[in-house]
Amino acid sequence: MTETFETIRYTADVVCVRDGAVLLIERGWPPHKGQLALPGGHVDPGETSRAAAARELLEETGVGVDPWDMELIGIYDAPERDPRGRYVTAAYLVTVPTGITAQAGDDAAAVRWVPLSDAHGLAFDHTDIVTAARYRQNSPF
Repeated sequence: MTETFETIRYTADVVCVRDGAVLLIERGWPPHKGQLALPGGHVDPGETSRAAAARELLEETGVGVDPWDMELIGIYDAPERDPRGRYVTAAYLVTVPTGITAQAGDDAAAVRWVPLSDAHGLAFDHTDIVTAARYRQNSPF
């Protein structure tokens, strides 16, 4: 019997909410260049997904949060969720106070606060992640 191995990449994404809106980035490069997506990215060696989520949120949007203020939404691991190959993400939810501003950084071409009612058609499976966050008990939505 021949064994086959699959490369799996580990990432973290963040649903960051403020006043009924979710913070989204405009992707600066493929895949899904120009599409709106959640802030997120690769988990670095020696890093937890929670720490990576907070780091990526800060790098891509300038919004700093304590990693322990984030709540795990779930693990997303559908084999076809990313056209680049197998990506498994830990998705987190965090609420930030009114008045928090964001600005594009790292691989984000732009950032925007989007009302929940308009947070659909996002890159990857991010619409599903936002939907799951909405239905969490004690969700800010």
